[in-house]
Amino acid sequence: MDDLAATNRTDGEHGPADTPAAPRAEREPLPATETGALPGGRAQPKTDKSEATRALILETAMRLFQERGYEKTTMRAIAAEAGVSVGNAYYYFSAKEFLIQGFYDRMTHDHAAEARRRMAHTRDFTERLEIALASWLDTAAPYHEFSAQFFRTAADPTSSLSPFSNESHPARATAVELFREVLVGSELAPKLDAELVELLPDVLWLYLMIVVLYWVFDRTPDTERTREFVRRSTPMSARVINLSRYRVFRPIVRDAKGLIQDFILPTIGRTAVK
Repeated sequence: MDDLAATNRTDGEHGPADTPAAPRAEREPLPATETGALPGGRAQPKTDKSEATRALILETAMRLFQERGYEKTTMRAIAAEAGVSVGNAYYYFSAKEFLIQGFYDRMTHDHAAEARRRMAHTRDFTERLEIALASWLDTAAPYHEFSAQFFRTAADPTSSLSPFSNESHPARATAVELFREVLVGSELAPKLDAELVELLPDVLWLYLMIVVLYWVFDRTPDTERTREFVRRSTPMSARVINLSRYRVFRPIVRDAKGLIQDFILPTIGRTAVK
């Protein structure tokens, strides 16, 4: 990983075509132990200094995406604005597209922290679920203007940037764990079938993906239509989950669980089907 070559690439996609990667001596010094990598060729920071550099590049990219648009922002421009060499920028993000993955990672972490803070006071499942979804909308709000550009890249089912890909597993696992806490920390969890409790966090994450898709195309002020969708759909979803504990609905629950396990979970990277 000493020299992530930037040759034979096109600027704004995979690297500058006319500029070789900066020599090691010109880059920010990195410790010999810093050899790990995140999915998609992203360097895994191992020190406070390298983490700060990676965060600076990501913050700069997000700002430039907002100011100039995703397509018009090149890795060269991001590196120059951040005050690092182009080679160093590619060390942390092997292509501009992988800044989107870094954005996912950071936003998912921020969303989970905010949702946990807001739902700490309640054990009501409906309220906890609505808080988790509304917190995502609030966390993502600053990026709504260029979200469609991100979605266009991530929507390709073969792309490593798809939310269903193996490369997106860390961010997805963080979100699924949050929905596990939404359920397990509620008064409803002890009343449900144990297998359903195990399965529901993944299903609730898929529910979030529906909200995200609606949000991307929502052009109402403050995405109010998406927020209303969350307010109205959350109680209905909670009622359906609550009904699953009654014996008369068990056959339907078993059929639904089978469909989810056989057809939906296998499409999600690194999801074990039990």
